[in-house]
Amino acid sequence: MRKDLPPRYYLTHFHEFLRFFDGASGHLLTEQANTFITRFCALDEDKQCIVVRAANRKYAVIDRSQFNYAEISLPQQQIDSLIESGWFGDLSHASVQDMAGVLTKDAIIELMATYGSTQGLSALTKSKLVERLRQEIALHGWPDRFSLDHYLVCLFDNALRFLLFVYFGNTKSRLNQFSMRDLGVMRTRSDSVGNSARFDSKEDTEAAWFYADRYSKLAYYDQAALLGVAKLPFPDVQSVSAAFYRDQFIYALGMKLMEFDKLKALDILKLAQSDKAKEKWLRETYKAGDTDAVKQHLEHIIDNPQSDTLLAFAEDFYARKYHKKRTSTVTDMLRNASKSLDIDVSQNQQVERGVLAYYARQGVQGWRTENRLWRSLFGLTFWQQLYEEDTLVTEFDRRPLSLKQNNFYTKFENSIESLLTALNSKQKLRHHIHKMATQHYGKVNSLFMWSSGLLAPLDALITHGELPTIFNLLRMMSRDFENLRDGFPDIMVLDNTLRFEEIKAPGDQLRRNQLVSIQRLQQAGFEVAVTTVNWVRDPAQPYVVVDIETTGGNNSYNRITEIGMVKLVAGEEIAQYQTLINPMRRIPNNITRLTGISDEMVASAPVFADVAEDINAFTEDAVFVAHNVNFDYGFIKQEFARLEHTYRRPKMCTVREMRRTYPGLTSYSLANLTQHFDIKMERHHRALSDAKAAAELLKLAFEKDDESST
Repeated sequence: MRKDLPPRYYLTHFHEFLRFFDGASGHLLTEQANTFITRFCALDEDKQCIVVRAANRKYAVIDRSQFNYAEISLPQQQIDSLIESGWFGDLSHASVQDMAGVLTKDAIIELMATYGSTQGLSALTKSKLVERLRQEIALHGWPDRFSLDHYLVCLFDNALRFLLFVYFGNTKSRLNQFSMRDLGVMRTRSDSVGNSARFDSKEDTEAAWFYADRYSKLAYYDQAALLGVAKLPFPDVQSVSAAFYRDQFIYALGMKLMEFDKLKALDILKLAQSDKAKEKWLRETYKAGDTDAVKQHLEHIIDNPQSDTLLAFAEDFYARKYHKKRTSTVTDMLRNASKSLDIDVSQNQQVERGVLAYYARQGVQGWRTENRLWRSLFGLTFWQQLYEEDTLVTEFDRRPLSLKQNNFYTKFENSIESLLTALNSKQKLRHHIHKMATQHYGKVNSLFMWSSGLLAPLDALITHGELPTIFNLLRMMSRDFENLRDGFPDIMVLDNTLRFEEIKAPGDQLRRNQLVSIQRLQQAGFEVAVTTVNWVRDPAQPYVVVDIETTGGNNSYNRITEIGMVKLVAGEEIAQYQTLINPMRRIPNNITRLTGISDEMVASAPVFADVAEDINAFTEDAVFVAHNVNFDYGFIKQEFARLEHTYRRPKMCTVREMRRTYPGLTSYSLANLTQHFDIKMERHHRALSDAKAAAELLKLAFEKDDESST
């Protein structure tokens, strides 16, 4: 049910937004922003409502004919008054992107008519029309008269966007987030907000805005505009916060310039301090032939690394280009993989699960961990430092400032070390993790997603890992979270000892952030392996062939009436399962005629919830096979979803397998295939009978594959 918002709600939350600038961020505002606030507060409420309604629109161009709200007295007269006082203007003040966002295609053509003929314009897409309009404006300027006089431009847009930037820390977030919060669509963290500012000084704020504003517009710049921006004096930045926006903009501008002016692009990229900008500059400068400059920069990075990621690149690039090493570090690590596993080809869409299933059949316990294990360990261990000692600037923020600025350890060194000293046993660490999870379960954070299975792998890590090793890694993450927030190995395996494995299927590459994380885990004291996978037909891989009967074809509102399953290992049937299921609704007569299953037959049958665990256990670690698999799999997945459980298995379709191995048949329906291959069916459209028939088809497909491989 939609939640109604109270009258003048938008005005109320706009005043809430403005009150933010009465706090620690007030001294960061430009004269233009302060003037906007002063002028706005001087307006009467009706005019404020008009301005706020316009401010809540996505673009600076508005259609005044839409501004007829019951909460505003004489809205069109209010707009006329606001035009006279300089709050709104005509389209000559609009940017092309704002116009394109609001104007319809017909309206753009009408505007183009002021430049002459409109012949052929209706056949163009809207994006092409906008480009043509941009060209006309560049050549001839804005037309003197507009027929689209019901469109207006918010002349306060620059001041508003600056205020939004200071509040949200980006150029994309808008005032609608207040509405989303109040409607329950967006969860926020009001409990962790402190009276803190996003930037250190007014100068840094203006510099950050300079870069962020232009970064948001780069996509709309043509070559001339890009070159013009590149010639602007770039303001200095003093803080880590502002440096982020500078480096983001400079890298993006450099990449745009690289398309048509490589020398200018290299000049721009050299100004950035980010790892990816430095790497791009080094690679492109080397290609351009200035190898001495590149060598000098690489040696400086190796002697004075600003991050582990950049150091890994510099050492590798230096070795290959100047010491003539033939392969990269990531290639070497893949070639020297600790082990290689033969995994059934059916797992090729979820290789990590396939490896874990393989280990499970060997009696080895494993967990899918990747980044989640380490980010949840980090977040729960240091929750107090992150969300109580550190603060969020606004309730809409996700990441504490210390993580954004990558200075968490520097800022909270004493608190971090005191905590780690106090957690001097595995029992204490486990208790601390569980306590934090219990106290803060469900709270919004940028580090990990809450789930019922969050603690199990953490408990295994603490129980079977070494405490000093765990703390070593936590310190590394604290010192350089930006470069150790991802890239961690895919799985954790407990086989006498604890180890981590990065799984690579054929064709997969080892990314540099993965290389860095693996190296840091090894430095901390963990055993880490790179495991490569070969796709085979594994005879030990279980396949469960499934068939269901239902009350109809749509799994959103129809239900299962019967399920039959046959489990195969190495081509041999090892188990069967069959049960009728009470769908808790009437079975249509045509379905009863088709399947023979009536309301009376299922009246005393179990409901799906009663057999869900049996189905889950029977298909665990198996490939889910069916004839038209998405039908059967979709119904079962939906039934589990109704029970608030996730059901996920690798899938295989016997229709697809038979088409692949026996092409050219007139029909691939189950009835036709069983007749063609003389497969006995006890009763078509009964679940176990159909499952047995589909199992025979699967065997035929596998036999055909075996013939082809010999």
